[in-house]
Order: sequence, then structure tokens, then C-alpha cells
Amino acid sequence: MNLQWIPYSGFQLRRAGVQFDAVRVDGDEGRRLAGLMEAITGGEPGPVVTEANGRRAVYFLVPAGSTEGRPWPAGVTLLNAKAGRISYVPIPALCGRTWPLAWLFPPTAPDRFVHTVLLLHAATALLC
Repeated sequence: MNLQWIPYSGFQLRRAGVQFDAVRVDGDEGRRLAGLMEAITGGEPGPVVTEANGRRAVYFLVPAGSTEGRPWPAGVTLLNAKAGRISYVPIPALCGRTWPLAWLFPPTAPDRFVHTVLLLHAATALLC
């Protein structure tokens, strides 16, 4: 599997809107949303990164360009390449020391991401 955007070790910031956009939901709500997405998709929601400290963010990696122009609920932060904006997403290596980041659900294929519309509906149901 050729995923050049995943670092070999540690973690790195990747510019949103190139390989993917990200939807960030902080704290327990993010973890509940990840659990809901796992249940809805039969255990394979697509790549999801968690953060162990700070805001305890959960990053759902979705196809590039798919987050803009959609009515996301409060509590969701969009990381994309919207005009006049630059966002970065922290990406951990697949193994080794990556704290405070980890893959909750690692990528399974180069073009496999979280389904944006499914995530939007799940986030709306959970957060509204």
C-alpha cells in the first residue's frame, strides 16, 4: 500500500485539501462519533486519528474538497483548503512512537477515506 502522506516515524503535519480534508470533533463527542461511524460501517469507517492530550481531538479523514458547502453542526471543525485558508492535519506513522497521536482506524487503501455524507449525517444526529 503506497500512502506517501503517512510519515515513516513519529508524526507530521499534512496540508488539508491535497490528499484529504479532515473533520475534527473534540473530546468525548469525537470518540462517540467515531464509535457511531464504526457501528454504521461494520467496523471500517475509514482513516481516523485520535489525539491523547489537549483538546483530545478526533480527526476523520475525508476526500479532498468534500467538506466545503455542507451544513456541519456546531462542535465540528473543518480542515480544508477553502479559498484564503490553509489548514494542517496531524498524521501519525502507522507504528512506533507517535504519542500524542494514534490511528483509531488506520487507512486500508490509498483512496479509502471516511464517507463525507455519512459522517455529516452521523455528526448531525449525535451533536444536534
